[in-house]
Amino acid sequence: MENIDPVYLLQPIITIAFSIGLVVYWHYRRSFTRGALIYSLLAYGGGILIKIILQSFTASAFVARFGENPYILGAYFGLQTVVFEVGGAFLVATWAVSKGKLAAKDDEGYGLGLGLWENAVVVGGFGLLNLLIIYLTFASGGSTAEALRAVVANSNPELFAPPLQAFTTVGFGLLERVSSLIFHFAWGLLCLLSAVTRKRLYFVVALPMGLVDFLVPFSKILTIPFFETSVFILAVLTLQLSLYLTRGDRQPPQT
Repeated sequence: MENIDPVYLLQPIITIAFSIGLVVYWHYRRSFTRGALIYSLLAYGGGILIKIILQSFTASAFVARFGENPYILGAYFGLQTVVFEVGGAFLVATWAVSKGKLAAKDDEGYGLGLGLWENAVVVGGFGLLNLLIIYLTFASGGSTAEALRAVVANSNPELFAPPLQAFTTVGFGLLERVSSLIFHFAWGLLCLLSAVTRKRLYFVVALPMGLVDFLVPFSKILTIPFFETSVFILAVLTLQLSLYLTRGDRQPPQT
């Protein structure tokens, strides 16, 4: 039986490696504390859990009512990220700051932590586990492999693409993960500094960053290279804006 190209395993492996690598670097060269790790998990985990519960009750009905109009679907996903992920990050940061658990020095670490849980654990970790199960099941053969192949061929046909296309898919998949990390870093930094300084402007600027998920339905309409490159450029601009706005309140790195 034809198996999926092992090159696809590189995407989650590299995603996990660079996400954890950045945390290690920040811990030793800048500032990444236990508090940043714990409270970013609380913020990210809480936001994602609420989105999962909400979508389990509303997604089917929403699509049945509005169809797959990308603008309406984009609003459905984007507003959830704005409210539950960005808004949740601000609420957790505000509570943690009020209890003395986080401070201004945790601004970058908090944002990096949000990106860590998204990329190293949810996308990278579970993604790697899923691909390994598929790969090993196909390798074992039998009726189970045949049944799984039918499912995968329908849901993820790109996994059976030629090697060159596989490398291209992995490359743009990694670019997507970098964009995700940048967005989480930016709105996490803004949310924490808003909680510390009580400058609501930072939070107001952070909120629309969650609308990046508004673009998700358009990935099926636009070409992948154009879509992922555009999102990456938007992520970089978002980061630059965040760093510029907070330049007077960010703490210098530890030495």
